[in-house]
Amino acid sequence: MRSKLRMREKILLVCLCSTLAALVIQTVLYQGASSSLIYEQAENESFHTLENMQNELNSFFRNIERGLIKIYNDKEFMRDLGGSSVEELQHKYYRRAYEMAAENFSTSDNVVAFYVYTAEHELVSAYRKTVTPKYNYPRDIHESPGYNGEKVREYVASSDNAMLVSSYYNEHRERNIVRFVVKIYNTTNLDDRIGYLVCDVDSKALEKIMKKYVVNDTMYIWLQPMGDRQIYAIGNPEAESVDYYEKVSACIRAGEAEEIAHISEKNKVLFQVSQQTYNMNAYSIMPQEILRQNQALLTRNLILTAAAMIALMTVAISYITKSLTRPLEQLTDTITRIRSGNTELRVAYRAEDEIGRLGKEFNEMLDEIQRLIGREYESQLLLNRAEYKALQAQINPHFLYNTLDTMSSISSIQNCEIVSSLCQSLSGIFRYSLDMKHPYSTVVKEINHLKNYIFVMNVRMREEVRYSFHIEDGVLQDSIPRISLQPLVENALSHGLKNKHGEKCVRVAAEEKEGLLLISVTDNGVGTDGAELNRKLQENDKDVIESGNSIGIYNINARLKMLYGQDYGLYVESVYGEGTCVRLRIPRMKVEEVETWNR
Repeated sequence: MRSKLRMREKILLVCLCSTLAALVIQTVLYQGASSSLIYEQAENESFHTLENMQNELNSFFRNIERGLIKIYNDKEFMRDLGGSSVEELQHKYYRRAYEMAAENFSTSDNVVAFYVYTAEHELVSAYRKTVTPKYNYPRDIHESPGYNGEKVREYVASSDNAMLVSSYYNEHRERNIVRFVVKIYNTTNLDDRIGYLVCDVDSKALEKIMKKYVVNDTMYIWLQPMGDRQIYAIGNPEAESVDYYEKVSACIRAGEAEEIAHISEKNKVLFQVSQQTYNMNAYSIMPQEILRQNQALLTRNLILTAAAMIALMTVAISYITKSLTRPLEQLTDTITRIRSGNTELRVAYRAEDEIGRLGKEFNEMLDEIQRLIGREYESQLLLNRAEYKALQAQINPHFLYNTLDTMSSISSIQNCEIVSSLCQSLSGIFRYSLDMKHPYSTVVKEINHLKNYIFVMNVRMREEVRYSFHIEDGVLQDSIPRISLQPLVENALSHGLKNKHGEKCVRVAAEEKEGLLLISVTDNGVGTDGAELNRKLQENDKDVIESGNSIGIYNINARLKMLYGQDYGLYVESVYGEGTCVRLRIPRMKVEEVETWNR
């Protein structure tokens, strides 16, 4: 009995000391590492908050833009705007601004004024909200000083086609009014600018969105385009934050983006999220103590957790050390019964001495053996299934390839060269198309696949179409996604040349330019609306992509953008009655470089 007590005391002392040392070391190390992680996490959360706000604002701006460009649906007005005098336009369309504001915008958009101008800045139509006195808003932004007219003139004269988002301070309303400006182009000549629209929106619309992202009372958020004044601001900054904001805002207004990084303020953190489409940047200033407030909470929680674990471990170890050992006969009897076939039986033990440890280890050994048996069974079952599926997947393609090769041999023996060639081309098409292990190919292989397809189509169409290839030698080994060119030629045959009378031609060209691989497929068909096609390609709408059952230019464009980025893909040039040219633009890479890049 005395021996047992000494052993229990020793076990308890050793376990407690080890546990205490481990907890202390773990707490110190975890606190040091987690503090920086928590700070980084707080920074990331603040950045993502600003990013989410920017995304929601971007959706709001995009809705405004969609409402403005609906003017292109009014064909009569577009025709008159491009050819009628200002007096005629003012007489005929004096209510057009009101109609557009009422038709295209809801009450939640908070539109307070709407203007239609010619390209020469002559006012055609104006609408001013009547809920408040009309004089609160200018009748003509170019005749009333202080209403951002010069900014609008600069934008209209520039080559920038994106919607202008700016603002001016309305003294009557004592708040910023957000100004959206969209240029109007002649639909038959996109280089001919015939006017522009100005839509003024109350900043309450932005306030409704932005206030959801102010997470504390000391946070300050504002919107400001590069090279322009502030759009809107929200929050209650401290006095030093106001000074910091004014310095940053001045740099933004001056267009000195690089100088912002050199402006620092003690214990202040600046976050920035850019929005390239509308040149709209979102900024926030937050005190550092807000980001660090969770660090103190972490330290306190770690201390409480360590104390609780020590208490629990003390109780657990005391209980274990008080356990009684099993008799040796019970262990032997249990082992004998297990040997007789009762493998589910386990030794009942109390972990106090050598017999107890033996019983524990023996049970764990049995559990491990059963787990290994189960794993072995499952592994063998999965292996059998995999072998069956692999064999099943090989049957149909190989059967098809062998059948086509047999047909080709028979045709050659029977002197049916056209059938032999057709079988060889089809076999090549199937082998190339069904190779799913290699998503990337080379230009030379893609061209060979295209030639097989063209041969088959020429047989079907009785050689109605004349093809020509102009491929630079230097790009033959460049990487290209598999099955990228054949759908473009198929599209030319199905749409461009289907209703074409006379000579039908398709030209395929590939070249290298400024580190890019440029491939074009040109036909002399009936042509189409190139601007509309490019618009849909640029939107990359999932519903449009998935609406068809075949691989078309929308799917090809979506795949290229997914693989290489939004700056790459397809572009269409088309003129009715003259033909269509589809251009493919991707970075130059070798196949091995693509595989490394995708990792």
